[in-house]
Amino acid sequence: MSCLFPDTVLSFIRNWPIHRSRLFPHVKWDALGLSDLLRIPLQLIWLSLFRRPEYPVAGASSVPVAGASEAGGHAASSSRSGTGAYKDTGLYQGVRRRLGHGIAKLENILRTQFRAYASHKVWDNALLRYGAYTLATLLAIMCITTPFNTMSQLVFVSVLMLIALLVRRIPGRVPTLLLVVLSLTASTRYLWWRMVYTLNWDASLDLTWGVVLLCAEIYTWLILVLGYMQTTWPLERKPHPMPEDPQSWPVVDVYIPTYNEPLKVVIPTVLAALGMDWPRNKLHIYLLDDGRRDEFRAFAAEVGVGYIIRPDNKHAKAGNLNHALSKTDGEFIAIFDCDHVPTRSFLQTTMGAFIHESRLALVQTPHHFYSPDAFERNLGLFRRTPNEGELFYGVIQDCNDLWNATFFCGSCAVIKREPLERIGGVAVETVTEDAHTALKLHRLGYTTAYINLAQAAGLATESLSAHIGQRIRWARGMAQIFRIDNPFFGKGLTWAQRICYSNAMLHFLNGAPRLIFLTAPLAFLLFHAYIIYTPAIYVLLYVLPHMVHANITNSRIQGKHRHSFWAEVYETVLAWYIFRPTTMALIAPHKGNFNVTAKGGLVKKNYFDWTISLPYMVIVGLNVLGFSVGIWRMVFGPVDEIPTTLLNMVWTIYNLLLLGAAVSVAAETRQLRRSHRVKAKLSSALRLPGGGLVRCETVDFSESGAALAYEGPEKLQGQRIDVSLWRGDEEFSFPAVVVGQSPHVLRISWELTSRAQQADLVQCTFARADAWVSWADGRMRDMPLLGLRKVLLTGVEGYRRVTSFAMPATAKSMIRIIGPEGWLASLLPRLPLPVRTT
Repeated sequence: MSCLFPDTVLSFIRNWPIHRSRLFPHVKWDALGLSDLLRIPLQLIWLSLFRRPEYPVAGASSVPVAGASEAGGHAASSSRSGTGAYKDTGLYQGVRRRLGHGIAKLENILRTQFRAYASHKVWDNALLRYGAYTLATLLAIMCITTPFNTMSQLVFVSVLMLIALLVRRIPGRVPTLLLVVLSLTASTRYLWWRMVYTLNWDASLDLTWGVVLLCAEIYTWLILVLGYMQTTWPLERKPHPMPEDPQSWPVVDVYIPTYNEPLKVVIPTVLAALGMDWPRNKLHIYLLDDGRRDEFRAFAAEVGVGYIIRPDNKHAKAGNLNHALSKTDGEFIAIFDCDHVPTRSFLQTTMGAFIHESRLALVQTPHHFYSPDAFERNLGLFRRTPNEGELFYGVIQDCNDLWNATFFCGSCAVIKREPLERIGGVAVETVTEDAHTALKLHRLGYTTAYINLAQAAGLATESLSAHIGQRIRWARGMAQIFRIDNPFFGKGLTWAQRICYSNAMLHFLNGAPRLIFLTAPLAFLLFHAYIIYTPAIYVLLYVLPHMVHANITNSRIQGKHRHSFWAEVYETVLAWYIFRPTTMALIAPHKGNFNVTAKGGLVKKNYFDWTISLPYMVIVGLNVLGFSVGIWRMVFGPVDEIPTTLLNMVWTIYNLLLLGAAVSVAAETRQLRRSHRVKAKLSSALRLPGGGLVRCETVDFSESGAALAYEGPEKLQGQRIDVSLWRGDEEFSFPAVVVGQSPHVLRISWELTSRAQQADLVQCTFARADAWVSWADGRMRDMPLLGLRKVLLTGVEGYRRVTSFAMPATAKSMIRIIGPEGWLASLLPRLPLPVRTT
C-alpha cells in the first residue's frame, strides 16, 4: 500500500496519535488496562469489516398532492428521500466505484434492450423457449449440488462473498438481483448439503432431532425464496391528479368504526376527516359506534357527522362496516380506524387512481404511528430504529403492488362500493377480514393499488401484552385464510398473487421454527444428539455463507425499513404466543374471536411483565443449563468433540442474547402522557401579553400542548398568550398558558374554548398534508454489523432489567458488569469517529 499511496500512508503514520483516538474511541491509550487486550483486537476485526453508515438528507422527502403544502418551509417536493453524501476512500472503495460505473452501464443496456430481447420472435418457438429454461435449471442444479472438498468449498464461498461485498453498495436494480442470486445459491446449496450429507440414519435420536431442525430450516428457506420473489422490485406508484373541476369528483363515504375506545381517541380522527380537501356536498362522514354510547351520539350531532349503530356486534368490525354499507350509498368508501387521523390530502392522494383505472377496487396507504409501540418505548428505539410494521408498509406492500397483490389493511384505505358489494361486503369468515377481503377482490379480477405516502397516523399499542394480543389475531386470521381459502388453490389469481398471499400467510407460521432454533443446540449439549452430523468445519463453511448472504441481501432490499437481526427479536417475542393459535386455526379454522386492540391507555409505573415473559424465562433456563453442561463437556468430554461443543455453545449464547432482548421488552416503562407529543418544526408566532408578536417554531406538539423554540428575554411562566399556526396560507390563533420556560424552550398548554378551535388545531398539526413525510429523516440506513451489535447489547440489557426487578439489592452490581455502560458492553466495538475537516 505504501508503494501505491506513499503520502497517504506516511501521513497516517505521522498522525497515528490522532487516528488511534478516532478509530478506537473506547480505548484510553494513556492508561491501557488488561481489558484493552480484548477491546483492541475486537475493534480491529470490526474495522476490517466496517464502513461508516449513510444518513439520509433531511428535507428531501416527497410531499402529497392536494395543493396542500403547509407554510413555514413545508413546501411540496417531488423527490424521494435521498441518502447522505459520503466520500469513498481507499483501494476497496475505488474498485467498487469503478465496478459501480460498469454495472450502471450494464443496467442502462439492459433497460433499453430487455424488452426487445424478451419480445424477439425467437421466443415464439416453444422448443427454444423451454430449452432455455431447461439449460438455466440444469446450470443452477450443477452449481447447487456439485460436491466440494473443504478447500474447494472455501474458495467457492469466498468468491461469492467477495462479489457480494463489492456490489452491495452499488445503486440500481441489477446489483440487487445479483445479490439475490448469490444468496439463493448459498442458501440452496446449504439446504441440499443438509438433506444429503448431515443426517445420521444410524442413530434414531440424532435422526429425530436432525429432521426436526431440517424441517424448520426448510421453512425458513421457503420464506426466504418467496420473500425475494415478492420484495425485490417495488413499484413506487405515484398519485394520479384529480380532474380540475371538483364538481366532477365522486361521492365518498368515510367510515370510522369504534367499539370500546374512549371518545378522546376518536375526536381527532373525526375532526381531521371533516377538514379533508374534498367538496363538502360529496363528502359524508359516519361514526360507526358498536358500543352504542350516548356521548358518541351527542358528539356526532355536535360536529355534524352521521352516527350509525346496529342491534348486535355480530362479526365485530367486519359486521359493523357491512351494516354501514347497507345504510349509505356513496360510490367510494374511505375507512379509518378510530385512532387513525387522516391528513387533509388523503382523498386527493388516493382517489385519482380510481379515475385513471376503471377496474381498480382498492387503494391502500401506509399505517403510520406517531406514538411508540411496546418495543420502541421499552427499548428506547422510537424514531431511531424502524418499528416492526414498517417493513410491511415500506417495502412489502410497495412490492405487492407490482404484482397487483396489494392487501387491504382495514384502515387508511379507499374501496369502491360496487366491487365490495359484489363479493358480499367485507369478509366475515376470518378474524383478519381485511386481507381476506382483498383476496376475494383479486379472485374476481379486480386490481388494487398501494401509494407509499403516509396519509394518516394513529396510536400504537401501549403495552407488550396488547401488542402480542394484536399479533395473535393477525396470525390466527392469516392461518384461517390459508386453511379455508388457500391462495395456492382456486381460480382467479395470477402466480405472482398466489406467491404474495402465501408468503404473508406462511410468515405467521414461524412460531414453531423459531422455538426449534432457540432450543436446537440443547439436543447435543444435553442429550449428545448430533443434529447436524458432520465435522464442525463443514458447518461453518455451509452455515455462515447461508446466513451472511441472507443478511446482506435483506439489508439491501429492506434498507431503512428494517434493521438487521431485529426480525429475529420480533419473532422470538411472538413465537410462543402465535404457535398455538396458528396450529389450532389450521386444525379448526372456524374457531377464534375478534379481539379489539386497546388504544389510548396509560402505563402508570415501571414494571416487569412476569406473565408475558414466563415462556422466555423457561427457555432461558434451559439454555443456561445447556451452556453449563457444555462447559462440563469442554473440560471432561472427548477432545475430538471440543469443536462441536464449542459451536453449540456459541449458538446457545446467541440464543440467550436473543431471549435477553425479548425479556428486555417485557420491562414496561412508564407512559403517563394522555396526549402523545410529536416532534416537528412548524412555523408559529407568539402574541405576548404586552401585545408584541414574536416569530418562532414548534419543537413538538400534541392535542394538549406544545413546546416552542423561544429565546426572548421575557419571563412568561404562568402567563396567557396566543399562538398562531398555519394551515396552508391561512393563519389560526389558539389561546394557551405557559406552563414551563427554559432558556430556549417554552412549554405551553392549550386553553381551547370551542370545538371549532379544537378542529382548527387538529387540522394545523396532525392533519397537515405534509405531517408525516419527513418522519424518518435523519435515520441511518441499515448496517448488518451495527444491527447485530445493537441486538446483542439489548440482550445483555434484558438480563440486567430482570435482575433489577427480581433482586433490587444486587441490581447496581449487575449494572457495573452487564449494563449498557458496564464492563461487558465496554468491550464491544464502537463506531469510528468522523474525520474532522477544516
